[in-house]
Amino acid sequence: MGHGGHASAAPWSTAVRATLHCLTGCAIGEILGMVVGTALLWGNVPTMTLAIALAFVFGYSLTLFAVIRAGLSLKAAVKVALAADTVSIAIMELVDNAIVALAPGAMEAQLSDGLFWYALLGGFAVAFVITTPVNKWMIGRGKGHAVVHAHH
Repeated sequence: MGHGGHASAAPWSTAVRATLHCLTGCAIGEILGMVVGTALLWGNVPTMTLAIALAFVFGYSLTLFAVIRAGLSLKAAVKVALAADTVSIAIMELVDNAIVALAPGAMEAQLSDGLFWYALLGGFAVAFVITTPVNKWMIGRGKGHAVVHAHH
């Protein structure tokens, strides 16, 4: 704890690394889900549902593999991944999908359209900017990715 009973501040570099880690898993799952849903000509809701579900799966998986390699049991690793990544992934998915949904024509764009990729990647960029300070705040309070760092 810092002065006055407040938690110590996490360095920005730690928050950036944690957010990039989360963004990597989210991006893999989100892109895979959007590509599959779009290629199969699914509607917007099933495509976004698949993309969000896969973003969580891949986001959690990156943490799971890392902490299992560090020696945690699967049960303990699942608890760490849920504690470390849930808020970060949820914010990223909310921001990214809101941008894609609100960008005119992005939901109707096909994989070969630049708009599809610009909206998706632009959403990731905005989500990164919004999520990084949240991760910094959480890590400074021993939450989020601070839970993972205790096992490295």
